Amino acid sequence: MNQAILTILPQQPKPVNRIVLLGASNLTLSLRLVIRQIQYHCGGPSEVLAAAGHGRSYGQNSQVLIRELPGIIASGLWSQLDSGDARPTYAFLTDIGNDILYECLPAQILQWMAWCVDQLQKQSAQILMTNLPIASIASLPEWRYLFFRNLFYPSCRLSRCEAVERARAVHQGLIELAARKQFELCEQNPQWMSADGIHYAYWKRDALYRDIFEHFGTVPDQPGFAKGKQSFSQSWQQRPRFAYKKVWGKEKCTPQPGGLLADNTMVSLY
Repeated sequence: MNQAILTILPQQPKPVNRIVLLGASNLTLSLRLVIRQIQYHCGGPSEVLAAAGHGRSYGQNSQVLIRELPGIIASGLWSQLDSGDARPTYAFLTDIGNDILYECLPAQILQWMAWCVDQLQKQSAQILMTNLPIASIASLPEWRYLFFRNLFYPSCRLSRCEAVERARAVHQGLIELAARKQFELCEQNPQWMSADGIHYAYWKRDALYRDIFEHFGTVPDQPGFAKGKQSFSQSWQQRPRFAYKKVWGKEKCTPQPGGLLADNTMVSLY
């Protein structure tokens, strides 16, 4: 564990819950906001286990520029989850469409998502997942699809029609998975999306996450989470760093938890 966090631990209250966050760019860009919005419904301080990162794949290694991360299912998050203390657990899974543009087949993507759900349900987690934003994906014109495909996924050679067809298959498969395994699946409003059809518009994030996390239920009565106040300004005391990554092919490891928020929420990033 980081020495900087060790020096703070004696003053920390015990986490009242565990929050598990799985995703890619949208989650990475809004990590602090997502944690605080979930805590509005579920309480805090929390133990947060997050597997995120730009371009993150659920099932295979992914590289963005010089940085490479393992697939979410191969990350150290799961061993930490299994070894942790028993406490109420809330899980949010999002950004599932990346693997389509890594040319993974829908059946494989759905298998990875089912595996994640199974591991979380072993911990009796309350699970919330966002479905693919199929309306905004399907409405992308050909030129815009090719522009963003070449920008974000330069190795992908799927045509727009092939990508939309696979997205529809994953979208329907997640609906069936949610019905079979009994977890909450949230459909995404196309008005939340930016021009690329998959990333949230920056100025809409606060409102859309409020809508999404309504699925977690009622607001707790406790200090710092006053009813009627759904936006919180909470700073990083220490920003999280990845437990494991490769940069220029060289492995870099950071003990976890590597991040700390102002309310003593500890964040482990895998």
